[in-house]
Order: sequence, then structure tokens, then C-alpha cells
Amino acid sequence: MGDMIPTPRQTPRPSRSNSISVKTQYDVTITDSVIAATGPNANRRLAQIMPSLVRHLHDFAREVDLTVAEWTAAIEFLNQCGKMSDDRRNETQLLCDILGLESLVDDITSKLLATSHSETPSAILGPFYRHNAPLLPNGSSIVRGLSPSVSWYEKAVEDSAFMTGRVLSSDGQPIKGAIVDVWHSAPNGLYEQQDESQPEMNFRGRFETDKDGRYAFYCLRPVPYPIPDDGPAGRLLALLDRRPYRPGHIHFIVAAPGFRALTTQLYDDRDEYITKDAVFAVKDELVVKFVPRHDDPQARWSLEYDFVLGRG
Repeated sequence: MGDMIPTPRQTPRPSRSNSISVKTQYDVTITDSVIAATGPNANRRLAQIMPSLVRHLHDFAREVDLTVAEWTAAIEFLNQCGKMSDDRRNETQLLCDILGLESLVDDITSKLLATSHSETPSAILGPFYRHNAPLLPNGSSIVRGLSPSVSWYEKAVEDSAFMTGRVLSSDGQPIKGAIVDVWHSAPNGLYEQQDESQPEMNFRGRFETDKDGRYAFYCLRPVPYPIPDDGPAGRLLALLDRRPYRPGHIHFIVAAPGFRALTTQLYDDRDEYITKDAVFAVKDELVVKFVPRHDDPQARWSLEYDFVLGRG
């Protein structure tokens, strides 16, 4: 986005000592005209929210003295996000992430739908989810293609982990047949669709809970990584002098018939970026502690975590 930002104008901008005069020196009738143009058969939800959106957008433009050059640069920026997005990477969603919008919308949605304070907090989906991860038996591993030939082999062995827990209803009853969809990055900080050297669907899997609501699988302790900065969202971060790092986390979607699907993330408490998340998604209740695991050649660490779903 750097070359898309116009050079700051040399002419002075209007004084902001009187915010009312700054706003009213520009056309204020257009806002009401746009809102009034909505017809009587408009979509009900859009008719409810568009007046607020239009007023905020127009007030923003007047407040910052938005120029045609700046507006054009913003449109081109959004176009570039769309062109870069596909089923493996969602650049527009990444933009929403770094602006904190996805985390805010997630928080609003969670609180609107919550029926109990015991429900596991939600967190953002993120741009690297893939549908139809393989359905694996409980106790199997989501780590594929691990051999001494990969550059992060030693780190994977050092961070090898076993995770288990239950999926429960808000009244504490186990949920049989829930699907725990899990994914995380490799020790090099890349998800498999970002890294041609990784096998398809590496570090991804789905697990079905047993009669006691229990799931179990092998994975790795997550590592911090920079969000992709080779696109428009990354250029915006650089222009804002912000660091692109996310703390190490494991993604989950937990779903069961009769319950609201939960999208969330768990964060390793050892991570230095817990308080500096580039997408503002960390919640205290989702910070976990891995403990040493003994007498298991497949894992050096262990984590037990119960997910609590709300009825929906």
C-alpha cells in the first residue's frame, strides 16, 4: 500500500478548534439524501443498519478532510485485498483482523448468543482455516511428514504434545459425537497451505468425542509467527509502525447437534506475544499451560482442556 498513499498535501488543512464548523463546511445534505433513498421493500436488516453506516462513513470523510486521491488509494487497497484472496488465503479477512474488527465482531456475537457464563469463550477464525480436514481416530496425530530431513524436525520433537479433554454442555454433561476440528502452524510459523514443503492438510484434523465426551490427539506446542506481510494488510502494518506477530495458538471449531458451534483458539502461556497480539484476539480464559509428559515416546508435553458449548 506504500506507493498507493498520496504525498501529504502542502496546503494547510482547516483548523479543528471548532469541530462543528469543520464538519458543516462540507455538504451535509448528501448524508440524509443517501439514507432517504432506501426503498420501502429493502432488506429489513440492511434498512436497520445502513443509516448508521452511512452516517459514520460520511462523518469520517468530513472529519479527516478525505480527498479523492486518498479515497482512490483506499479503493485500490481493498481491490488488491480481494485479488489476493482465494480458498487458501483470505487477505480481506486478514485486514479485518489487524484492525481488530473480527475480534470485536466475534465478541459482540458471542455475548449476544451466550446462554451461560460457563461457555468457553470464542475467538476469531483467522484466514487459514480449511474445510474437510481428515476425520481421524482419537489418539492419533495431526503431525504428518515429520522426518529428520525437515528443517524444523528438532523443534517439532522438542514441542511434541498430547492434548485431551472433554466437550461438555453448559450444565456439565458430556456431549457424545461432537466434532473437534483442530489446526495449527508448523514450527516454522507457516500453515501448510503457505508452505509447499509440507504435506497436504498437515497439522489439521477432526476428532469425534466418545460416550464420555472425550477427544484426544497428538500435536505440537504452538509457536509465535508473523501474519503474512507480503500483501496489502502487511504493508498497512508497516505504514502504521506495528509488529505483525501473533502469539502461539491452536485453532478449534467444536460442533455438535443441538449446540452452537464454537470457534476459538488456545494460547500457550510461555509466549512473549500474549499481550502483543497483532489481531487482538487473546482472552485470559484461553491462555493455557502445557505440563511435562512422561513415559510417552510421542510427546514431551501434555495439555488437558474441556470445551463447554452453549445450546443453540
